[in-house]
Amino acid sequence: MDEISSKLLHLYDHTPVLVAVYDSFDRLRYANEAFRSAFFVDPDEMPLWPDLMRRNYYAGRGTVIRERDFEAWLTPTLSRRGKIGFRAFETDLVEGRWLWMTETVDREGWMLCIANDITKLRASGRSVRQDRDLAIKASNTDDLTGVANRRFVIARLEEMLRRSETRNELGCVSVIDLDNFKYVNDRFGHPAGDIILRDFAARIQREVRRSDCFGRVGGEEFLLVLPNTSMDAAELIVERMLAAIRGSIPLRGRPEFGYTFSAGIATAQVGDIVADVLARADSALYSAKIAGRNRIHLAA
Repeated sequence: MDEISSKLLHLYDHTPVLVAVYDSFDRLRYANEAFRSAFFVDPDEMPLWPDLMRRNYYAGRGTVIRERDFEAWLTPTLSRRGKIGFRAFETDLVEGRWLWMTETVDREGWMLCIANDITKLRASGRSVRQDRDLAIKASNTDDLTGVANRRFVIARLEEMLRRSETRNELGCVSVIDLDNFKYVNDRFGHPAGDIILRDFAARIQREVRRSDCFGRVGGEEFLLVLPNTSMDAAELIVERMLAAIRGSIPLRGRPEFGYTFSAGIATAQVGDIVADVLARADSALYSAKIAGRNRIHLAA
């Protein structure tokens, strides 16, 4: 087996096909020479994917990103990256090459990326395919915050429940609601409310693991799906998110203003449908609200 592994690594290192592996924290753990050359990664370097994309963007190299605001591009991209087991897509490099890339994600969140150079292939229909990809992206993205929308996050919850049913693997769901949001809108206006929603979504997305999915399901309510996660682990994750939000100052010129959220967490049970687990998480959220807000409550 060691001989086979050694041979595979040798072949990967000398193929023109781009090959890379990211861990569950989205850190590059392996990349062959073709990949490192295309994305400007030093031999002993293991950057986080967002950091790699950010530095290449500002250096004017690597993947073509047409957004003027990199962070505005990054938030919706992270909300979907690695959330399904497999996807294939086209991507352009600044140097002019055109790649066909696949991403395969295992249950622990590790991702295998393989890309082939298809620059010389006929480009007929390419604009149609790109328009299709943009339409799919838009259909799964919340317009205001850039994170996943209700359609996408509920689909990930359905997938988790199907896996739980067949393999007896449980996960958790957290329903999250911003505290006193109506008061914020009434006092500061809806534009300020939109700023807070975007600030909240961006800060929470940074805390989301590869295997999890976070999205806005309506108004000031968000949903966090945590597959293969115990209640204790889920509570720690959401507590970390609470701490991240407590330190936020989202409104310029108002350093005294801060905001909080409340959350209910429920464990998915074998045989649950979406409505079942959401009802338990909603009930736990209500308990957190009546207990004083700015806290987490666990479903019984």
